[in-house]
Amino acid sequence: MAVLGLGYVGLPTGLALREAGFDVLGVDISEPRLDAIRAGRVDLLARDRPRLARALRSGRFALTSDAAALADADAVLIAVPTPVDGRRRPDPRALTAACAATVEHARAGQTIVLTSTTYVGTTRALLARPLAARGLEPGGDVHVAFAPERINPGDPLYEQAAVPRVVGGVTPACADAAARVLSATASELRVVSSAEAAELTKLHENTFRAVNLALANEMAAAASLYGVNPEEVVAAAATKPYGYLAHRPGPGVGGHCIPVDPYYLLTPLQAAGVPAPLTERALAAIAARPADVADRLLARTGPSPRVLLVGVAYKAGVGDCRTSPAREIAQRLERRGARVAYHDPLVATCDGLARVDDPDPRDYDAVLVTVKHPDHDYAYLDGAPNVVDAATL
Repeated sequence: MAVLGLGYVGLPTGLALREAGFDVLGVDISEPRLDAIRAGRVDLLARDRPRLARALRSGRFALTSDAAALADADAVLIAVPTPVDGRRRPDPRALTAACAATVEHARAGQTIVLTSTTYVGTTRALLARPLAARGLEPGGDVHVAFAPERINPGDPLYEQAAVPRVVGGVTPACADAAARVLSATASELRVVSSAEAAELTKLHENTFRAVNLALANEMAAAASLYGVNPEEVVAAAATKPYGYLAHRPGPGVGGHCIPVDPYYLLTPLQAAGVPAPLTERALAAIAARPADVADRLLARTGPSPRVLLVGVAYKAGVGDCRTSPAREIAQRLERRGARVAYHDPLVATCDGLARVDDPDPRDYDAVLVTVKHPDHDYAYLDGAPNVVDAATL
């Protein structure tokens, strides 16, 4: 088995395949990333670090940056990032390159499974058709399918193997072959009628989350108007056993999925002239949320305040601030004259912001809580009069 792309999706996927009894080849174009994996210096859940150590010791978990090695694998899983650019336009360059490398080194008998979130039609356009042009017919010579990842970084509750997996093949035979590859790494497989159905399933999942998170933030503003705690309202609404799924407000929506994936749905719809006003408005609200939080905080503090951000990771339990709304909040605050520092036990550096290891709330005009990591002590915030929860703004 080969996994192309060893980020927060590909690496746990490779570990799951190794534990299922397969020999695994991990392929990544970044030598620094490969070195970090070999040294165990990667952002994994605590339970996954021993898994990585065991895999590396086993002699059956190899790492390389040479895509030509894909030809030796019976199955190839593609798990590369599909981000958006600074203008929130989909940027599929990494995916295009990964699919091209997979096609170039493909051979008869392989099963190729795309897992990266992408446009509907990508599996057929970037894999099935180019493979057929090489003389490798999907469903006969090779098998091609889409099976979106469902990893929730930093969440110890839902292990990858415990989450059902959706699979859609270019042909029924392709779906069957992909299901055989993935069956050992998922609690349940839901085989859908096509690769396109599986691609749209993933976009639907995260667009659903985006729309509901936008609503949660909007309701937080309403709660503020009435002097009500929005968390209390959500918790009370969640007692209803049907028709409601709790989404909680926050400083914004970070990460590599929810604020990103819906654009892979929305952009083609806009190009085709298909109206999607609910999704458009939700994404606009999500994009505006960090600036709104910063402005509402400044309305409480006055000009040029000293502000401490508590938590700059994009979500609780992870050490990555690259796609964090807290970064945008800090930038907005600094542009408006604030002096900003941060405290986050999991994030060593973030955009040149001053890091404070042992903060005292009394040293700041405002302490804005954006992320609280599990199993870390925040008692220093107790009783401080200048602490503001971003979810309430």
